[in-house]
Amino acid sequence: MSQPIKDNICEQSLFERFYKKHAKNLHDFLYYKFGERLNPEDKVQEAFIKVWQNCSKITPDRAKSFLFTTANNLMLNEVAHEKVVLKYNKQPQKTATNESPEFVLQEKEYHQKLQNALAKLSEAQRVAFLMNRVEGKRFKEIASLLDISTKAVEKRIYGALKKLREDIEELK
Repeated sequence: MSQPIKDNICEQSLFERFYKKHAKNLHDFLYYKFGERLNPEDKVQEAFIKVWQNCSKITPDRAKSFLFTTANNLMLNEVAHEKVVLKYNKQPQKTATNESPEFVLQEKEYHQKLQNALAKLSEAQRVAFLMNRVEGKRFKEIASLLDISTKAVEKRIYGALKKLREDIEELK
């Protein structure tokens, strides 16, 4: 009695046999063509994952072609990515600024003071303040998001501003 012809390779035992039959050959193919630096072992695994993800669309007679084409394309994509990285690394990077070292140091110190002052705010004040000043939300939007009145939002933000001014002035 002959076995029925499979129309895809989704059956686990069929896929395992397919893997065992082609994994080493695929690795060798990628290694010979691209070398070790592009990590052919990873590309072999990725190619088999793609075969598994598309197993319902792949017939057994076309599976090997799909596998090798996919693996080759993965390696070519990696080569293209390396070219982009090399091109970017060749471009001169901006390392100098127009600011004086004193200004840069003062800016870092002020940023740290601000972070410390924000940490001292109550959670309610901090949330309302950051939603308003960082995210740009209006009082009405904040009120609806926090499920409080607009007046409560105003009070929290103005309280946060007052406390921040006091804390930052205190540090000067």
